[in-house]
Amino acid sequence: MEHQHHEHQHEMPEMKGHDHAQHQERNGMGHGDMGHAGHDHGAMIADFRKRFYVVLAFTLPILALSPMIRHWLHLQIGFPGDRYVLFALSTAVFLYGGRPFLTGWLSELKAKNPGMMTLIGFAISVAYLYSAATVFGLKGMDFFWELDTLILIMLLGHWIEIKSIAGASRELELLVQLMPSAAHVLKGDITEDVKTESLKENDLILIKPGEKVPADGMVEDGESYLNESMLTGESAPVQKTKGQQVIAGSVNGNGSLKVRVTHSGKDSYLFKVIDLVRDAQNAKSNTQLLADKAARWLTIIALLAGITTFVVWISLGHDLAFAMERMVTVIVICCPHALGLAVPLVVAKSTSLSAQHGLLIKNRTAFENARKITSIVFDKTGTLTKGKFEVSRMVFTEGVLKSEDELLRLAGALESNSEHPIATGILSEVKKRKLTLPEATQFKAITGKGIEAVAEQKHIKVVSPGYLKENSISLPANFKVASNETVVFVLIGENLAGFVALADAIREESNGAIATLHENGIKSILLTGDNKQVAESVSAQLKMDGFFAEVLPHEKMEKIKELQQQGEFVAMTGDGVNDAPALAQADVGIAVGSGSDIAAETAGIVLVNSNPKDIVNLILFGKATYRKMTQNLAWATGYNVITLPLAAGVLYNQGIMVSPAIGAVLMTVSTVVVAINASLLSIGNKK
Repeated sequence: MEHQHHEHQHEMPEMKGHDHAQHQERNGMGHGDMGHAGHDHGAMIADFRKRFYVVLAFTLPILALSPMIRHWLHLQIGFPGDRYVLFALSTAVFLYGGRPFLTGWLSELKAKNPGMMTLIGFAISVAYLYSAATVFGLKGMDFFWELDTLILIMLLGHWIEIKSIAGASRELELLVQLMPSAAHVLKGDITEDVKTESLKENDLILIKPGEKVPADGMVEDGESYLNESMLTGESAPVQKTKGQQVIAGSVNGNGSLKVRVTHSGKDSYLFKVIDLVRDAQNAKSNTQLLADKAARWLTIIALLAGITTFVVWISLGHDLAFAMERMVTVIVICCPHALGLAVPLVVAKSTSLSAQHGLLIKNRTAFENARKITSIVFDKTGTLTKGKFEVSRMVFTEGVLKSEDELLRLAGALESNSEHPIATGILSEVKKRKLTLPEATQFKAITGKGIEAVAEQKHIKVVSPGYLKENSISLPANFKVASNETVVFVLIGENLAGFVALADAIREESNGAIATLHENGIKSILLTGDNKQVAESVSAQLKMDGFFAEVLPHEKMEKIKELQQQGEFVAMTGDGVNDAPALAQADVGIAVGSGSDIAAETAGIVLVNSNPKDIVNLILFGKATYRKMTQNLAWATGYNVITLPLAAGVLYNQGIMVSPAIGAVLMTVSTVVVAINASLLSIGNKK
């Protein structure tokens, strides 16, 4: 897909430890044609692998020709001019194996942003130039073999590490790959295969069984079940029939669908998600800015510590070679690579993983602040409750009717033409019970009180309690209404035939979600425009910590402020349209059930589904993500605190010395630990 490579260049922030410009230069890529980050990673992995094997081939002869190694192994081999052969082989290793580090150093100097490449480039250059000088007359011992093993291990470390980093980017790659490359456009009776990016709004497309949906659209014909799990995190297949929306990237089941395109290519939900993920990965949160600052300081400390180490050992009377070796080891071991990658790797993993579970992070700091939440305010309708009326119970008058089904059929016959939520609830129950409705005629509205009509030769009314009161019709014995119920009565003539109670049912997941919040010490508060009785009923059923009832949309922000003034760190969930001011006021704003409107939200986080379980998952995932960041930062910092003095030689008199090669091994291990720890992050992660 061409526009994937241009519209969606996503330079992964986790690569900042390596200088990207240097890698692009080496791979023949400028900034403008960087293309796909995944392909860039592939080229870098191949490049480091090749350089590693070439240097490995040179290592054996370099070791065999090194005077120090021959001395240790008591080998008496040698030939005239062998030191020049050693110099030539080492020069090849320095120029070919060391090139990524040398060009990286140059790029960092040009950008006036010294970092890891500066340190490695400086260390290997010092080692090489000093050793070369000993070949041509400087008194001292060369350390070509140390230079060779240092470069060899650095190449291996980078190769392993970029593979780990590529893994962290892979989730975003998978999102991009969800979009199929071709689509079937229907033009009259002809089906034409076109590239997905050429689809336009209002095109009619055919989606065959098992194919991916190429664009957002509305079903015009056909019926099928679609798997949207990779976009919404919802594992159950979703039934799609005429008039329903399909999302680009979802997978069609075993039915064929004709779909009218509503959003083409880059305007589709999937591409908005990809843009959002990329932006969130590139945006720096407070934690990352702190890590960046620490990495910069560590670079300066490494250079100063290296030079100080050199000066101290020379002043203590040690030879130039020894002082040089200590300096090189300090500089290599102190590379702030693990520190530089500690946060970006977790960012890349968490942002893309979230998108696959229907959690879209627009503001990194808001996401990381999830760990501080003390109270979460739920906008009731459609989050904790299903957001639609459902029949909660039915009572029929014996002697007038024979069953609940008969009562429902008569009520359904009258409500069949209405769009009212009560009518929708009754008709939904009719459908569930697979009842056939009788035909109703002579419809007449009873203003503000209900509806009447004739069905099965009977004069039937479906009315509110107010109608009974006005017409002095007595309520059934033991008649009680729950605070969250709405009741309609069915009359045959003027005789009470029974009643149907409807309620906005609480979602199955709500109880578990509120319980999990309590386990994590987070209060849950209900905010609703409904009356006090309904709010109290829902709040009590779910064992919530409080509620605000009869709140008008413009008052929601004030309620959030009230909680904040009480010292609470507040998260607010809302639909993102009416609730925009309250979402903006909250410390963490979470827009729920927003689907394709993700671009227009004021919230820091958008949830595709309005499932309360997703809200809880989001908070717990925010905590887990922050935990991973702090673990990585603690490891990267602690490692330097311990290894720097060892590299400088503080335990030299106790016989403990770290060589440059061992320093390179330790630095590589520290970076790989950080990469592996980031890759272990998952939604539902408790570690």
